[in-house]
Amino acid sequence: MIDVLVVDDEANIRKALTQTLEIEGINTLTAANGQEALDQIKPGWPGIVLTDINMPVMDGMELIRQLRTIDPDLPVIMLTGHGDVSIAVEAMRNGAYDFLEKPFATDVLLETVQRAQEKRLLTLENRQLRVEVEMHERPGPRIIGSHADVKKLRDTLNHIKDTPADVLINGDTRCGKELVARYLHTHSKRGDKAFVAINCGAIPENLIESELFGHEAGAFTGAGKKRVGKFQYANGGTLFLDEIESMPMALQIKMLRVLEERAVEPLGGNQQIPLNVRVVAATKVDLKELSDQGDFRLDLYYRLNVVQVHIPALKDRREDIPVLFEHFIWMAANRYGSEVQPMTAAQRQHLLAHDWPGNVRELRNLAECFVLLGGERAFESMLNGKDDAASRITLAEQVSRYEEMLLRETLTRHQGRLKDAQEELGLGRKTLYEKMKKYELDKSTFKAVE
Repeated sequence: MIDVLVVDDEANIRKALTQTLEIEGINTLTAANGQEALDQIKPGWPGIVLTDINMPVMDGMELIRQLRTIDPDLPVIMLTGHGDVSIAVEAMRNGAYDFLEKPFATDVLLETVQRAQEKRLLTLENRQLRVEVEMHERPGPRIIGSHADVKKLRDTLNHIKDTPADVLINGDTRCGKELVARYLHTHSKRGDKAFVAINCGAIPENLIESELFGHEAGAFTGAGKKRVGKFQYANGGTLFLDEIESMPMALQIKMLRVLEERAVEPLGGNQQIPLNVRVVAATKVDLKELSDQGDFRLDLYYRLNVVQVHIPALKDRREDIPVLFEHFIWMAANRYGSEVQPMTAAQRQHLLAHDWPGNVRELRNLAECFVLLGGERAFESMLNGKDDAASRITLAEQVSRYEEMLLRETLTRHQGRLKDAQEELGLGRKTLYEKMKKYELDKSTFKAVE
């Protein structure tokens, strides 16, 4: 919906114009002078301006000049009195979209406004398209799909990517919450800093506090040397907390303090370390409902929930399934150096008919199987409700593939800095080099600066 901002110092004229436009279903805003109009307009504002020329405080000509600095493509329609045609021509040269000489017929007004609205809508759509094309051309994770909820998700992430706001991601298990977090990080100003992921449900309760906040040597039994926590390690970048609902209640209190003060104090330490980190938390449950039940701190929920985004389940956006599947196929083919065979109409129908209880991860696994074993065996496995591919791949092969994937992810995250990769993986330098040689990984391909 493209709004119309009516700017005129005479209240009766503002009222008349507003009534005329709203009868046609056009949403209107009003301002008594140019300065009031400027206060309502920001870059990318979805509207047009209908303004008089002669006004106190700031006249129409100055308003056009100011609007051009905010958004040079914003359509401005000038309302001129009899004999002001020369001024209107000057306004057109200064960037006005059109002018109407008083008195004007209602149908002329509506036609001019409609043309300006269409121009504005086209401009905004082209801008958004350029942003999306730029995002898809950049390296890193992509959020693929044309479903309305997926578009909304992308728009929200692109809008907030360079702000320091914390984000809460909500979605079913295996729907791609970490990918969304990585997308937000990679395409933001923090993209060249660390992205640190931790699963709150996978770490024993007696270790998670040390993992997050770090500890000094001797802080507790077994703490033989100082350890940097995930918060400090992610400083300048992004900390991703998956399954935040699994965080112990006692730790939630300390987490709240860290988020509010943006500083962390390692266990056994007395000095707080300032933080510049964006926290992205993810959950598969309704944290508000969990808070109402007393199983999650309400104050922490509100602190995390600065911006909340929802990832729709795969079964709820079936139109995206074929393009996602093809994307995963090409990724797998590139990874394994295999050719891609065409998908049959029947296989495509199976994709759309399946309920996908395993969400995006299940679809990606099917694509891997499709590339490795062929379409017939891959879809036979899906239809029979069993993972036939897994039974034909040995444990050693599965471990090897996981090891290669882990190495690639770690080297990518650290941009090829081998020392940082060694520390995170707990490997000696020689061992890391041997494994990189085994999987033909060259640190230069990860943009390393060592």
